Amino acid sequence: MSLPPVVPLDVLFGNPERWSPKLSPDGKRLAFLAPVDGVLNVWVGDVGQRDYQPVTDDRLRGIRLFLWAEDDRHLLYLQDTGGDENWHVHSVDLDTGDVVNRTPFPGVQAQPMEVSHRKPDELLLGLNKDDPRLHDVYRLQLSTGELTKVVANPGYQEWLVDHDLEVRGAVEPRADGGIDYLVREGDGFRKTFSTEPEDTILNVTGVITFTGDGAHVWCSSVQGTDTARLVKVDLETGDEQVVAEHPERDLALLDTRFHPTTFEPQLVAFATDRIEYQVVDESIAGDLHALRAELTGDIHVTSRDRGDTRWLVAEVRDDGPVRYLLWERNERTLTFLFESQPALSDHTLAKVEPFSFTARDGLTIHGLVTFPHGVDRKDLPVVVTVHGGPWGARDVWGYNPEGQWLANRGYVCLQVNYRGSGGYGKAFLNASAREWAGRMHDDLIDGLEHAIAAGWVDRDRAGIYGGSYGGYAALVGATFTPDVFRCAVDYVGPSNLLTLLKSIPPYWFGVATQFHKLLGHPDLDNDFLWERSPLSRVDDIRIPMFIAQGANDPRVKQAESEQIVAALEKAGVPYEYLLFEDEGHGFARPENRLTYYGKVEAFLAQHLGGRTG
Repeated sequence: MSLPPVVPLDVLFGNPERWSPKLSPDGKRLAFLAPVDGVLNVWVGDVGQRDYQPVTDDRLRGIRLFLWAEDDRHLLYLQDTGGDENWHVHSVDLDTGDVVNRTPFPGVQAQPMEVSHRKPDELLLGLNKDDPRLHDVYRLQLSTGELTKVVANPGYQEWLVDHDLEVRGAVEPRADGGIDYLVREGDGFRKTFSTEPEDTILNVTGVITFTGDGAHVWCSSVQGTDTARLVKVDLETGDEQVVAEHPERDLALLDTRFHPTTFEPQLVAFATDRIEYQVVDESIAGDLHALRAELTGDIHVTSRDRGDTRWLVAEVRDDGPVRYLLWERNERTLTFLFESQPALSDHTLAKVEPFSFTARDGLTIHGLVTFPHGVDRKDLPVVVTVHGGPWGARDVWGYNPEGQWLANRGYVCLQVNYRGSGGYGKAFLNASAREWAGRMHDDLIDGLEHAIAAGWVDRDRAGIYGGSYGGYAALVGATFTPDVFRCAVDYVGPSNLLTLLKSIPPYWFGVATQFHKLLGHPDLDNDFLWERSPLSRVDDIRIPMFIAQGANDPRVKQAESEQIVAALEKAGVPYEYLLFEDEGHGFARPENRLTYYGKVEAFLAQHLGGRTG
């Protein structure tokens, strides 16, 4: 038995061939991302035809976020400068070909908020022009380009906008980590309902959208329960009506679907080992049944037309590229459109398998393991791959380029959804409070011990790898448990929790209250945060380190990597440091990604014994 042929890095980490397709609201056209001279741009064409053409001409980082305006004529996309996350909103007029930066304000971040079929020529967006902490609400008229401030921000984290594009409320973070939801009355706002600190889960709980009549909001809530469920909240009284829930898993917001014009819930998703749906609108039950009969992967309804007759469906598999298909509801036909990266289908990829274990304090932890294809599952080198976030994020089943890369090179890829990961309820989330470098790290070690006890991996050939919080976890692995791992890879991870908390972007002030609750307060918990910082234990590092950073990262500043690199240099610890001057919190340019993964691949091979491409 032997490993399959090497999958080239450019197939795994280069640009996708076609990605993120979206139907126009009238269902007649399709837009997607695809390269132009190696840079991702937006392409558009008629649905079902093959004559797609690029409508943007980005030459640098590529476009990754775009949406259709409701006038069926304009596309809107976001672009920053070098990864600084000061997004500008650009519009593309598909009739004239004009591409215009609608928010050309240096150092200002634009946040698109809402489009609506009821006002197809308008877009509401937030701009922090007047105060870098606060996004005021502006109305953009697409036909004229007129940009008008409609509401000034007195200190709110988010705005609640209805389907008539009217600001109806706001979200106000509290110092204790809770959140107050406000409704607009005249020129002021009043509190209508709240979530307490223990009921506030980042990326999981909160307002999703308004009902069609604007009298209620649909929310993800854990009030009176452990797992997030879909509820309908009365804006006058704050009373909740439960619509859908799962006994063990949280609502999965990204895959929960509402009717495009009535805004009634239709399909509610939950974050089990695979995507699990509850049908709320029986009129689509037959559609879901038909799709399940045709497709074997996880089904994601990614885009629909305004009439809800055409669905764009993504079939996600663990061992192949994402497949995009068009489902015609009236004709009951499913038509294949394209794959995200067809070259992947020319290679033998590995399966991704869920697993679980009991942590040392009795908590059940779930994760995913990807074994190298074609070899015995015994005494293999392993890379513990730690997801970022940390709160509300999680590793999910499906195609994962890093997991396939590691498995193809001969490593077991072990992904542990440590406490604090999303999908497992508020008790699981709150079990992570003040546990950075504590029980959150214990979960990673316990997951590795589970794999060792199962005979899958070799204790003496274990590495730890991650980005953002995962990069921090890699640094913790090297400093707090220096005898467990043979090497560590830190990708845009913080080394000093005090400097991290004092340097987050100013418009993250609402998120900061959650950080203070779950991580610690930089003024009140100085000693505790320093003790949990890898930089405080740099003298304990005895393994080789690989550190990568984007110079323009607004979340984890370059200084976080520079501090640990300087300490490693002083201590004489072997390390490699890779800095990209044109990147931020993640590497967008394919040439930079290929450089990064090529160097990490050689680093892991040197210290863990896997192969290179």
